[in-house]
Amino acid sequence: MVKRSTLAKVLAVAVLGAAVTLAAPVQAKEWKSVTIALEGSYEPWNLTLPGGKLGGFEPELVANLCARIKLQCNLVAQDWDGMIPGLQAGKFDVLMDAISITPDREKIIAFSRPYAATPATFAVTDTKILPKASPGAQAIKLTGDPKTDKPTVDALRKELKGKTIGIQSGTVYTQFINDSFKDIATIRVYKTSPERDLDLVAGRIDASFDDVTYYAATLAKKENAGVTLAGPEIGGPIWGPGEGLAFRKQDADLKAKFDTAISEALADGTVKRLSEKWFKTNVAP
Repeated sequence: MVKRSTLAKVLAVAVLGAAVTLAAPVQAKEWKSVTIALEGSYEPWNLTLPGGKLGGFEPELVANLCARIKLQCNLVAQDWDGMIPGLQAGKFDVLMDAISITPDREKIIAFSRPYAATPATFAVTDTKILPKASPGAQAIKLTGDPKTDKPTVDALRKELKGKTIGIQSGTVYTQFINDSFKDIATIRVYKTSPERDLDLVAGRIDASFDDVTYYAATLAKKENAGVTLAGPEIGGPIWGPGEGLAFRKQDADLKAKFDTAISEALADGTVKRLSEKWFKTNVAP
């Protein structure tokens, strides 16, 4: 998931922060505690529970990871726009927010091995806008190469021509929607997915696009009654290898600790167990 306020703006700020950070001498650090930033509003990946505690798939998973490597992990909520700059400035040590691993991001931050990999899809309130996928249909894999992906994208373009599509700003999905549909549809960008969902229910947009695991949780809510998934599930290399933890590039030792913990959690079924609890499906890569 690449988020909020346009990726270009976020990367520009982060690159500047990285330049300043990397100019300073790097000293080895003995890691005893780390601060991990999550958004706290991307259910069921992470959410803010009554009383302010963070819950969801990622907080439960990272608690398991931190116990394995004997680190005290302090979770804090942070809007996406400030995450990468905050990481570079030393405000946080780790980011965990369903962050897709992409080449653009890998230029400025380091990623752990992926702990999840999920497809995305559309949601509508009227299946005349975009029909539901056939029962049992397999996810369509896109490569990210416009020529290879053209048949699938063209079929969707025919259905969505003249429509208004809502998307959360700055995500990998944002770029896909803009690149594929901005010339034939109106693209409306939102700071958060719940804000977009409100407009979908109210009929101010015709369709939304997001991760299937996000929809799995939110479509069960009373306020989203009438919203249904539509069109194919879209996965594959277009979204990168999956979602991972993000680190400053100089913190390779911290990344290595979490890589080991993730490998163990994948091997012993912890990721599978937690993903089935929160997503009702196995998202292990």
